[in-house]
Amino acid sequence: VQLQASGGGLVQAGDSLRLSCAASGRTFRDYPIAWFRQPPGKEREFVAGFRNGNGSKRFSDFARGRFTISGDHTKNTWHLQMNNLNREDTAVYYCATSSLRLPFGLIADETRYDYWGPGTLVTVSS
Repeated sequence: VQLQASGGGLVQAGDSLRLSCAASGRTFRDYPIAWFRQPPGKEREFVAGFRNGNGSKRFSDFARGRFTISGDHTKNTWHLQMNNLNREDTAVYYCATSSLRLPFGLIADETRYDYWGPGTLVTVSS
């Protein structure tokens, strides 16, 4: 299984950015896709997750209302739309998937994900 996140860059506070995650190596219909991020000098944290099986979505508190997640498992492509970005959103963003059909309650659990792509850097300037 391989994942590749793309779409990062340098933006100004208040701007929007859309990240993409392209995956290959298996079918993803029954498996989750999640976005995590690691701000400079901080631990990696959950951003948003998408359960391909039923389309349910979960967001972190900081992402809810500003970020949306979408995807098409038939195309093996998912997106993270980020709006109204601020400096605290500066981070390396990763997409990940699991070999497990995670229940909704575990979507945000980083330890449940065993496939990670290289990250894409998002820098938000004020």
